[in-house]
Amino acid sequence: MADTETVVENKVNYGIKNVHWHTITDSGTGLIYGPGKLWIGASEIELDPEGDMVKVYADDKIYYTASNNQGYTGKLSIYQIPQDLEAYILGNIVDEKGQVIENVDTKPNAIGLSFEFDGDVKATRHFLFNNTFSRPKISSETKTEKAEPKAQELEFTSIADPYTGNVKTKTALNAPAEVYDSWYEKAAGTITSATPTPK
Repeated sequence: MADTETVVENKVNYGIKNVHWHTITDSGTGLIYGPGKLWIGASEIELDPEGDMVKVYADDKIYYTASNNQGYTGKLSIYQIPQDLEAYILGNIVDEKGQVIENVDTKPNAIGLSFEFDGDVKATRHFLFNNTFSRPKISSETKTEKAEPKAQELEFTSIADPYTGNVKTKTALNAPAEVYDSWYEKAAGTITSATPTPK
């Protein structure tokens, strides 16, 4: 009998790194994700689940329950927002005079967002399928003896891919090397086909 490979699980997860953003093109039959573009400077990410548990009462008790997955509300703390990314996700206009213009009529573009959390055994790589960012708060303060840079906080909404219903995915413990190693380059463009099988 062949030996079964033992998969060692992480005991802890920590940190955030390798944040990438992916353009999204709606083909009319599916969302097509571009290769990841590195977004450096991340210090923290938070994802709060949206959607309440549905409870139906009958006979003086809970008769039926169901989850109501409405994605996540997120916050990304990061030290820099590249100009091309700012223009894309916020809809800002870069004109011929070298100005970045925020206009009331511009519309934001959704992006795919990938990143990883370190672990004591192996980093776990994540991908959020459909994310729309709000304008960041703008703040700065005078330098003192300690000139400490300030991270910008970007709030965003993460919802499902409208064609597949997929909200989020991550690498499994036994993810093959061809998936894990190419996660930021091409996996995001193919994993949308891995829709759940109805039970």
